[in-house]
Formats: sequence, structure tokens, C-alpha cells
Amino acid sequence: MKKFLSILSAATIFGVIGGYFGSQLSSSTDHQEIIIQDSNASPVQFERTAAIVHSTDFSTAAERTVHHVVHVKTSVEQGYYFNPLRDFFFGFGDEPQMQPRIVQGSGSGVIVSEDGYIVTNNHVIDRAQEVTVTLNDNREYSAEIIGVDPTTDLAVLKIDAEGLSRISFANSDDVRLGEWVLAVGNPFNLTSSVTAGIISAKGRNINIIDNNSAIEAFIQTDAAVNPGNSGGALVNTSGELIGINTAISSRSGSYEGYSFAIPSSIVRKILDDIVRHGVVQRAYLGVSINDITPALKEDFEIEENQGVYIAGISPEGAAKKAGIKKGDVIVRANGRDITKSSELLEVIGSKRPGDKVDVLVMRDGKQKKFNVLLRNRAGTTDVLKAEEVENLLTLGAQMEALEGQELMRYRIRNGVRVIDTGSGKLKEAGVPKGFIIVKINNQAVQSIEAIAELLEQLQPGDGVLIQGLTKEGEAKVFAFAL
Repeated sequence: MKKFLSILSAATIFGVIGGYFGSQLSSSTDHQEIIIQDSNASPVQFERTAAIVHSTDFSTAAERTVHHVVHVKTSVEQGYYFNPLRDFFFGFGDEPQMQPRIVQGSGSGVIVSEDGYIVTNNHVIDRAQEVTVTLNDNREYSAEIIGVDPTTDLAVLKIDAEGLSRISFANSDDVRLGEWVLAVGNPFNLTSSVTAGIISAKGRNINIIDNNSAIEAFIQTDAAVNPGNSGGALVNTSGELIGINTAISSRSGSYEGYSFAIPSSIVRKILDDIVRHGVVQRAYLGVSINDITPALKEDFEIEENQGVYIAGISPEGAAKKAGIKKGDVIVRANGRDITKSSELLEVIGSKRPGDKVDVLVMRDGKQKKFNVLLRNRAGTTDVLKAEEVENLLTLGAQMEALEGQELMRYRIRNGVRVIDTGSGKLKEAGVPKGFIIVKINNQAVQSIEAIAELLEQLQPGDGVLIQGLTKEGEAKVFAFAL
């Protein structure tokens, strides 16, 4: 079984790599660039599906949905190349002229507002310098990247258009195993393609998002999804959005029966956050968790066969303040049965700081119910601005990465210098100006992005251990809690 899961995991990664590099018939790839800006109003109107439709006539849903799905094309600069013929014929001096290598990629997107907001995958627009959107009626627009969320692999685009046909959202929590669904997108540049299948599973965690804070609770379907479908719509037979197609599990790089979509409950929350606030408002429960396995049951004498075991708890986190303890087993959250960690992550991932969640745990064979007030990365219930989130991920300081001669001077392989401690956690901890951070929580750091990524994995109340050198070369250690 472990061997099969290992093969499936590897196959899934290769499948997404296929989706990343084979999005069109020419040599193409998917890209990303982050541009976050504020907006005062949400463009999204959400509609709840009243009942599950059992019809097997998909024509109405298909004809409606193709007008909501767009073709996303990207241009990204991937390194440089030397063109000797150009220099030979035209002459550009003594130095050879290096030419940027521009690679074209494509994927899909879904119109979510009449004034041009579009949802797609983060990996579709990864590192893109230019993004172009083509509607089903062949109108073409230049698109702006409003914001991205790597932890869910979602991105929001905006085109300058009015009166567009937008998709309606269904509640992905209501979908059932075996329910008919349609996948709509642009596989292999074949625009407006529709395939059908059923819901094969819910709450799948396939470890495909390369981020330690990733939220994976995919809807699995057997509707045919191929490279180029990424960012497209997964809809029910009423033509309502229940997910954004994101990944396939494949040995060949093309469809082999397994495809995965981000649930609409997460999509609409991320979309609304980016449009309203310019940045995702991440809520934290303040626990570290594990799925219950036979080995875990034996080691910790757990009676429950399903649920989420709390292996650790943040001292200042939301769960601790509500009364939840290490060793509790979460079996229900927000009215939903919890059998594995991905289901709990989906529930919390669809919430914001300040929201309350009812959590049912098993403790010593008895049920205990808690009302948990979720908190943000700073440990408060406030809505954070984009600059405040960035400030938290750099501990309130200005930094620069060390290179070459300076690394040799201090005899270190990596390091990031604190230019200004600012007024955040570093200053409170007594870190001096000019201090060189070499490790955070025993992990080497060589860039500001690496520091942000490490801090993003932590929750309010977690400890931070910083190791490094003063500007005079003296080794020092600082510790504090987030």
C-alpha cells in the first residue's frame, strides 16, 4: 500500500509538471507574478444550490458554462540565449548580445463578476510578465494580476470589460460522491472543451502544492482533465461552480482517470479576500495535527478510529484560549464530521480571523464541545492589510541577502543582514542593527523570501529561534514568540 501511495504521489507530481510545461501544443508552461492591490467592493455574488440535480442531460450546463470559462495565455522570460548569427550579420560591438528567452504558456480561468474579475490557478500565471485572456466569443483582453495565494494555488485576474457572463457558485460542501460533474477548460489549446464524470472523493490531500502552509482538500473526479484545463471550471449539472480544476495524477503527463479541483468554498473565500483586502485573511486554529493511524493509536492509546489528533498546541493560539488541549481528537468542526486533517484544513481555510467555529473533540472517551474564536498570524482577530502581512513575514525589519565576498569574510555559506530592525519582533527581542541571520529554528536562510516562507509555517504563539553573527562576527542567539 505504501509503495502504491508513493507511486501515486510521484505520478501526481509528474502530472502537474506535465500540466505546467505542456499546456499547449507548442513549447509552453504556466507562470506567476504577484501584484496585490486594494479594492473596496467584492465582485462576487454567491448562490447556494437548492437541491442536487440528477439529470444526465448535460447540454444546458455545458452551453452555459463555456461562456464563463476563458483561455489564459502567458508570456514569461526564462533566462537568456546567445544568437551568434544576429551578431555576425548586424554587429553589436565586441561583447556578445544575450537575448531573453520568452516562453508562451496557457491555461484556463473562470469569470466570477460582470466587470471582469477572473479566477485561475496560481501556477498558471507563475512568473508571467504578460497575461492575455480570450473569451469564448474570441474577444481578447490584457489581464492584470490582482493577487495570488500560493497556499491554495489560486490567483485573481482583472480585465477591463463590462457586462460579462459570470458563473454562479454552488456550495461545495453539498456535493455528494457519485454526483455528475462537468470539467470545462482549454486542454492542449482546444478551447471550450467539456468533459463529464462523477465525484470520486472529497477532501483529498495529494501533497502537490509546494508550500508547507498549503491547504489541500481537493474534490477528486474522473472527468477528463488535461494540461491546459488548469484554472478551469468544475460544475454541477446546473452549471454552478463547485471547484477549480487544478491537478491530475498521471504517469504520462496526460489524463489517466484522476483529476483534482479546489472546492468552491475555498475559492470564493480567497477571491473575496484578495478583492476586498488585497491579501488573503488567513485564520489559524493554533494546533499541530496528525491523522489517526494504527501506529498513532497504539503509541498514544487513542480509542477513536477516525478524526484529527492534536499533537501540539500554540501557547497563545485560538484553540488554547478556547480550552482545547494537546491529545484531544477533533471529530467535528463547524457542523461537519472530521475524519482526516485535510477536512479540518478545508473548514478552517474557508474562515477568516474573528470567525467562530464550533469544535467537537474526544477527550478521555468523552465528547467536549468548544466555541473557538479564530485568530490571524499576529494573534488578533483584526483584518490585516497587505503591508501588515508582509511586515509580519519579515518580523518588522528591513533585510538584505549576503553574497560573495561578505560570506567569505564571515566564513559562512548563507546569511541575511538586518539593515533596520524597525519596530517589530526583532527589535523587541534585542536583535541589533547589522546582525546577520544565519538560521531560523535551525534551518539555514539565504534570502528574505526564505525567511518569509519559514515564518509563514508558524502560528501565533509559536517560538522563533534566531542564530547568527553580529557585524563584528560574534555568534549570538535570540529567541521570542510570535
